[in-house]
Amino acid sequence: MSGGNRRWRPPLLLYSYIATELLAPFFASFLILYCVFFLVRLIPLLEVVLALRIGLADFIRLFAYIFPHMLLYIIPMASMAGVIVGFTRLTNDREILALKACGVSLKHMLPPVVVIAAAIAGLTGLFSASLIPAGALGVKQLMFELAKEKIDKGLKAKEFTEALGDIVLYVDDIDDEQRWHGVYVSDMRGRTQPLITVARSGHLEADMERMLVTVVLNDGTLHNNEGMDNQVIRFGRYQLQISLQPPTQIGKEDVTNQSRGAMSQEQLLAAAAKAKQPADARSARMYLSEYHHRLVLPVGCFILSLIGLPLGLQAAPGRRAVGIPLGLLVFVGYYITLTVSRTMSEADILPLVPGMWLPNALFFLLALYLFRRVYRERPLVPDRVLCFFHGLHDRLVLPVWRRLARLAAVFVKRGARAPATTDGTASGADGLPIRADRTTGLYHLPECVHYHRAECRLQFKNVRVAREAGFSPCPFCDRPEKHDEPAP
Repeated sequence: MSGGNRRWRPPLLLYSYIATELLAPFFASFLILYCVFFLVRLIPLLEVVLALRIGLADFIRLFAYIFPHMLLYIIPMASMAGVIVGFTRLTNDREILALKACGVSLKHMLPPVVVIAAAIAGLTGLFSASLIPAGALGVKQLMFELAKEKIDKGLKAKEFTEALGDIVLYVDDIDDEQRWHGVYVSDMRGRTQPLITVARSGHLEADMERMLVTVVLNDGTLHNNEGMDNQVIRFGRYQLQISLQPPTQIGKEDVTNQSRGAMSQEQLLAAAAKAKQPADARSARMYLSEYHHRLVLPVGCFILSLIGLPLGLQAAPGRRAVGIPLGLLVFVGYYITLTVSRTMSEADILPLVPGMWLPNALFFLLALYLFRRVYRERPLVPDRVLCFFHGLHDRLVLPVWRRLARLAAVFVKRGARAPATTDGTASGADGLPIRADRTTGLYHLPECVHYHRAECRLQFKNVRVAREAGFSPCPFCDRPEKHDEPAP
């Protein structure tokens, strides 16, 4: 086959090898981050479990509903960490150097990273746009079912129950269809004296949309006592609406409200279109901001994964790997920028759509810049910028650090000075030997400024031995009051 008709074939072996190197740390990072987020989420979740007496099956359902919300932050972080760790290992083992020596450039290593990042971003988009709203709605329904189930279990024939909060209910008999016979109700909501209701029959109805439980009573009387007045009202049908009181919050999130997070993308657009009046302009922006936020996050996950490649290539044999700290800094910076831009967009400081997509645009430009620097074998930060920060460090930070170190050294010398003895057997601080200079005939204590001079090669156990050997103290060691003077 001639060279002109030769078809280019992708190096699948290279792509599969790089993909394997990236996926292994991705799954490891995902598992670690998931365990951390799980423990953080478990503490407020246990409060709901204990309050509603949730069993194992319902606990699994509840956690499955809130699981997608955790993955919205875990997956981007794990994806970026996987790329950084994978290329850091390839660089430290000189495999990147070997590939470049074989003619494999950075652009040839890019396709598997792009494919993996796109797949993970698509998974993040699925969680963001579909599973998270469905999970929020599922949590709401489950909470309502559990709260109602708690009330149903608390209602027993011939027993007073307080499962309804300030309402005390007594039922003489409950048939197989869960209909009550002989009902007594004491209502203390916002009252000093109870409102007593007696009915021949009744039953319980539930309204999940409004999170209300309604007690329906038939053929009875209502007794209202206020001071000396007593009012008796006979009714054929009477309803008591009761808002569910059991805890319905996980952390700071109220799962009983139909919040923006529980709406689908279509519902968000419909709600924004419905709130087009000038008075409802802020509500419309809030709905649209949630709509775009779910689209921005998957794209941001893709961009962060791409940034991980140049950060991972900063490693080198024998050099400290800085990819993970830099990646964490970039990740935190991205979410801070996203939060600020979203807040400013909702407050109408920035245009909504450009403001929501601004972080992705900025970090995409950052990714292009880092790729350009790495592709040209240049450091990520230009030398002029490094020189500027080094100059600031030398002018501002280093003098302060040296002064603190000097003060600490003086403090240590004071605390480490050897106590003088009357018999002339003083030894060095912490048992250090006495050092002497054969040329000058002088000995020096450990706290002396001349103790570490290269000429001081002789060592003695203590001062007495040094004096017996014919050595005399130097002027500094002979005058203890000058031990605190700075070294010349």
